Amino acid sequence: MKLSALSKEPQLIEILIDDEDIVKEYGEELSFHTWDRQPMHIFVQLANLSQDTENSTPNVGDMLNLVKTLILDEHGKEIVTEKTSLPTNVLVKVIGKITETLGK
Repeated sequence: MKLSALSKEPQLIEILIDDEDIVKEYGEELSFHTWDRQPMHIFVQLANLSQDTENSTPNVGDMLNLVKTLILDEHGKEIVTEKTSLPTNVLVKVIGKITETLGK
């Protein structure tokens, strides 16, 4: 197979948080979107962040600034901004889902 056959523009995918604790607290599943594949600059930043964490503690601020660019609404707009944030328990679940999705 030629590598060019795998190359395509990123598509928004919906991710559900259907964790029992979240459903119990909010009364329903929560959903957000992210890209099915990451732009090269995000991929490189993720790789650099991963390398940095092997030898030291991760810079949480850098990690959150990067992750927030991956938490999107159905139109591809960032949900977490300078003026808006998510409850901590939801943010932790979202980060876990993004990590799980990127690992596939």
